Amino acid sequence: MINILVVDDHPIVREGLVAILEAQDDFNVVGEAGNGEEALRLYRKYEPDVVMMDLEMPRVDGPAAIQAIRAEDPGAKIVVLTAYDTDERILQAVQAGARGYLLKGAPRDDIFRAVRVVNAGGSLLEPAVAGKLLSHVGGIMRGDTREEELTPRELDVLTLMARGLRNKEIAAELFITERTVKFHANAIYQKLSVGGRTEAVSKAIQRGLVHL
Repeated sequence: MINILVVDDHPIVREGLVAILEAQDDFNVVGEAGNGEEALRLYRKYEPDVVMMDLEMPRVDGPAAIQAIRAEDPGAKIVVLTAYDTDERILQAVQAGARGYLLKGAPRDDIFRAVRVVNAGGSLLEPAVAGKLLSHVGGIMRGDTREEELTPRELDVLTLMARGLRNKEIAAELFITERTVKFHANAIYQKLSVGGRTEAVSKAIQRGLVHL
């Protein structure tokens, strides 16, 4: 069972989201918050597996709430679900530590998949969102001179990571073994100076290394 905290300042939106999430056999909504301050309080109380977070909210907004939650729990799994698709807001959310980013017009199945992928330790950005983010950082060169350049195969693995695929799925997609995927992943983390998949994806998107 995946325990979920829903955060949105519009009650009718929260009600609708809770209804579709609760209809899934493996989802359980443990709480609802109307702003970032309340989200932090309920996160401490319920320790949910996944947080569904809006960005524009009163008192404490989404990016600030994401930062606050991850400051207390670096492993927090947060999916942004918002109507805002500006480059600035997307970048703020990713830099704050969001592991998923969907627009409110996304199909239900995409929302369900995002929850499951992020809960399993993956990352997922809606293609339109990823495109905007890549456009925003399009002028940034591939890494800096202090970081070793990724090989073409490592870039393939990193791109599939950014799409939310797990190691087993990446192996099948690239016709390699899961052990080889793990080898490439470890090389990616070392070259990008990051501690794991989510950081690698976030840094790669910021630097324009992946193309979705």
